[in-house]
Amino acid sequence: MKVIEIIKAFIFGIVEGITEWLPISSTGHMILINEFVKLDVSKKFYSMFEVVIQLGAIMAVVVLFWNDIFPIGQTNNNISAKSQVYIKKDVLILWFKILVACIPAGVIGIIFNEKFEDLFYNYQTVAFALIVFGVAFLVIESNYKDKSARINSMSELTFDIVFTIGIFQLIAAIFPGTSRSGATIVGALLLGVSRKVAAEFTFFLAIPVMFGASLLKILQFGLLFSTFEFTILLVGMVTAFVSSMLIIKFLMAYIKKHDFKIFGWYRITLGIIVLMYFM
Repeated sequence: MKVIEIIKAFIFGIVEGITEWLPISSTGHMILINEFVKLDVSKKFYSMFEVVIQLGAIMAVVVLFWNDIFPIGQTNNNISAKSQVYIKKDVLILWFKILVACIPAGVIGIIFNEKFEDLFYNYQTVAFALIVFGVAFLVIESNYKDKSARINSMSELTFDIVFTIGIFQLIAAIFPGTSRSGATIVGALLLGVSRKVAAEFTFFLAIPVMFGASLLKILQFGLLFSTFEFTILLVGMVTAFVSSMLIIKFLMAYIKKHDFKIFGWYRITLGIIVLMYFM
């Protein structure tokens, strides 16, 4: 077993866990890190690895927001010492909204995924998307007041609003470097959603998207992993899970007192670095 490769997988997991949830583009960072910390694996395995380690990141959302997303509740009856199971209608409605928001990226992505990869998966597109959405964050935040947000809870999100947010997610699916979380947060802010609700809905929206993408990649790769490949994948997923737990808690605390401008400046800087490095 190559210890150095396990260390590399550890680094990839940390980067994935951090950049998946901050609106700074995990794809952009993965492209850069792969230039300097290349895994000694086949191209086919790496293509699967960089997607499937997202399962570790998404499990952090499931753990942290379990009570908000699990649709089955249980009541305790102190008199009879029996509990009753019930369906949380608000959570069930939330899941319908999540599925509606997934329609644009789900339908278009499945049909044209390979075409998008051929056309746009290059450093020029990544750099351009980083910079454009970085500027978008600066412009929106300069004119945004969280206190005047029209939507301050999940229950206030309507189906037409979540579908529109889904269209922004589609932009991220087409143009790498946009950042899935960045695109959906920008879309939500433009629609009058508070920063807190925008961030949380972005987290929830990632659950079916990442599970679906990971499952597809695993099926394409096949289930015959070598011991080395399985170890690399497991290390990346676990590391992504732990770093995601920490970064999600940080982000939710950060946006209570701060806006997203710092991420806009970071994106612009990273986009310029990507252009300069590859040119």
